Amino acid sequence: MSYIQGILPQMISGLGVSAQIFIITLVLSLPLGILLSLLRVSGVSVIKNLAGVYIYIMRGTPLMLQILFIYYGLPLILGNSFQMNDFSSAIIAFVANYAAYFAEIFRGGIQSIGKGQYEGAQVLGFNYSQTMRYIILPQVVKRVLPPLGNETITLLKDTSLVYILAMNDLMRVTRSIVQRDFDTTAFLVAGVFYLVCTFVLTKILTWLENKYAVYSE
Repeated sequence: MSYIQGILPQMISGLGVSAQIFIITLVLSLPLGILLSLLRVSGVSVIKNLAGVYIYIMRGTPLMLQILFIYYGLPLILGNSFQMNDFSSAIIAFVANYAAYFAEIFRGGIQSIGKGQYEGAQVLGFNYSQTMRYIILPQVVKRVLPPLGNETITLLKDTSLVYILAMNDLMRVTRSIVQRDFDTTAFLVAGVFYLVCTFVLTKILTWLENKYAVYSE
């Protein structure tokens, strides 16, 4: 127990870095995902296809590759003036990647709404943006919460990928402690941290599903 108490401050510090990446990614990628989903269902074929290509690339290549490309590849292509620090590179890669996944989730939710909803909005004099804002998206929220929850939990675990940029996130700190002390206790502690965070997220998502159940048909 004394050993765990000794390593806890370092691991909590690493958890803080992971939490920052998780929260910032979630806050930025959700609205970007909604925007991309609206572009995907746009009636303008060029915009629709461009959004589709972007989503295909982001979902079709590994997140780790995207992190490495942004951190190492972009400076080589665009010049050293475009070199970003590790935290900024990680955030850009995570937001770009998860926005694509969220976009497909929202697109599926939007396309699951019956055409009668759009026709009814048109009769009421709503334009396209008003229809989406006041009628379609509130219903979509309820339908997409379960898959959004799954992606959110995956995001929490994917934050461990930033160790490749030598960031002191939870997993990098944990591995350093194990290598230093030749003791795997830190792995167990890290596992408990992730399980607790997943438990809290699951409870929050369940509460949200119940809260927005009013929009279910």
